[in-house]
Amino acid sequence: MMNQIPTMAEAKALAKKLRAHLESQGRATSHAQALETVAHQHGYRDWNTFCAVISAREEDPWEPGMRVQGTYLAQPFKGSIIAKMKQGPSWFRLVLDLDEPVDVVMFEGFSNYRRRIRGIVGPDGHSRERTSNGVPHLRVEAEK
Repeated sequence: MMNQIPTMAEAKALAKKLRAHLESQGRATSHAQALETVAHQHGYRDWNTFCAVISAREEDPWEPGMRVQGTYLAQPFKGSIIAKMKQGPSWFRLVLDLDEPVDVVMFEGFSNYRRRIRGIVGPDGHSRERTSNGVPHLRVEAEK
């Protein structure tokens, strides 16, 4: 049994590493089996129980009223968090009120300004959704 509880990302990385190691030895295993094994190595009966413990221990970096900065559709912004809702381990839906509206249209002949935006961000403060050039739709961090 291991003493330190990893983050969700670390636990998943351990499972991926375990799976690769077992497959290099000719012992094929599914990702789900590797996740269960990692949970057992940390002293938990299954992956779901382990996830619940990890989720309860992970910090919640976002609070309503908190000042933030970042980019939305490649446009820089500063603003405040007005609402948040947990979406899963380390993922949050944020509603942001921007100090200045941002133009979310790249076309020169048309504009669409938004002062309030919503998005789901992960532990790194980035959204899963990306623009066609691979940049996250939303990047958020505490204002410096």
